[in-house]
Amino acid sequence: MLNSTQTPLTAEEPELAARAVQHNDVREATHLLKHLFRCFDGTLALRLWNGKTLSLGQQESKISADPFTLVCHTPRIVRSIVLGRDRLRLAEAYFRGEIDVEGNFFAALQLKDHLNSICLNWRDRLHAIFKVIRLYAATRKSDSSTLSNSCMHAHVVKKHSKAENQEAIQFHYNVSNDFYALWLDEKMVYSCAYFQNPEDTLELAQTAKLEHICRKLQLRPGENFLDVGCGWGALVIHAAQHYGVRAHGITLSEQQLELARHHISQAGVEDRVSVELRDYRDLEGEAIYDKVASIGMFEHVGLKNLATYFSKVMQLLKPSGLFLNHGITHDVEGWKKTSSTEFINRYVFPDGQLDTISNIQRGMERTGFEIADLESMRAHYALTLRHWVARLEERHAEALKYVSESTWRVWRLYMAACALEFETGEIGLYQVLASKRAHKPVTLPLTRRHLYCVSD
Repeated sequence: MLNSTQTPLTAEEPELAARAVQHNDVREATHLLKHLFRCFDGTLALRLWNGKTLSLGQQESKISADPFTLVCHTPRIVRSIVLGRDRLRLAEAYFRGEIDVEGNFFAALQLKDHLNSICLNWRDRLHAIFKVIRLYAATRKSDSSTLSNSCMHAHVVKKHSKAENQEAIQFHYNVSNDFYALWLDEKMVYSCAYFQNPEDTLELAQTAKLEHICRKLQLRPGENFLDVGCGWGALVIHAAQHYGVRAHGITLSEQQLELARHHISQAGVEDRVSVELRDYRDLEGEAIYDKVASIGMFEHVGLKNLATYFSKVMQLLKPSGLFLNHGITHDVEGWKKTSSTEFINRYVFPDGQLDTISNIQRGMERTGFEIADLESMRAHYALTLRHWVARLEERHAEALKYVSESTWRVWRLYMAACALEFETGEIGLYQVLASKRAHKPVTLPLTRRHLYCVSD
């Protein structure tokens, strides 16, 4: 019952009050974001959850050469930016659909450099925290994400045991063969391509890579060739078809194995090519293979296991046999904990660990290998990844038939971020050609001409 001093609320008043609260929240968020990006040397368009678009940065009135708009579907994004600037926190928000990018995705990822450089004094930070808490408290009831938090989280790999490596490979490669087929080349080569020209198609560049490997290894008819981590079988098939070798490949992925055997059957090389599900540590015998390749596999070995890995290859090679190790390296020794390394281990490669190329070569030499050739392919991997990202984006709708939206976002962000890291040199890619010492004259060509000419 109302007393004489009370006036009944009209139907519009609660709605008007809610709008007033939202307007105040947007104003608070605008003030915070403009303050955080006041030193940003560029221009950034950021659209808030109510549709309002902010222009941020020192050049806010200029049109960016690579325009993009960050879309914040929830006030939680502002809290993530202000309180932590943790790239993993923002990455997870992207996976959940709480933040989107319209326009140049690669340009948006480069904001990480500015976010890492933001430094507030204690008074500004305390004031910002207070505003964010108020903002979150006022909006938490209506705040909801677009996607469920269904991102893939891998189990932590601690010892790189056989069981852990098996589980890690299954986690990464058993997403779906159909998913990989959407953005890989027609041979499904999941490693760095080799571009003779920047305009080359991915198919042409991947075929060139297979050929480049075979020429480096000087494959000859009748030789025994081992591919450690054979993927879907492209290299062993190419080596058998074009160089007449007897090829054997191993993988830890059951889905890769099944499709690789299908590819081998289709190519009609079952009499010369075989693949099996096997850990490299379980390979038996000595001096069995004339040549061994490991393409994009040793990143999974674990730094503590590199000596075991190189020793196993040494055991399997015949005297003077050649070994080509193709893999990603880091610009910092060891695999120290950073947001980048955590991201890779949590969402993509649970067992991934990288080291500098000098440490990799030192490990090979300590095992007894003689380094014969070293080639950096960093620029090639950046191009490869940009091809993969473009294909993944073009076939977004098809990809959702095989994976969730959050999984698609994980792969898009992972590959785009890696492309940028290759471009800046934070990570590299090297092919190391080594021979098993036999204390006799080297049989390799005196020049590299054989790598680039069909005949002298």
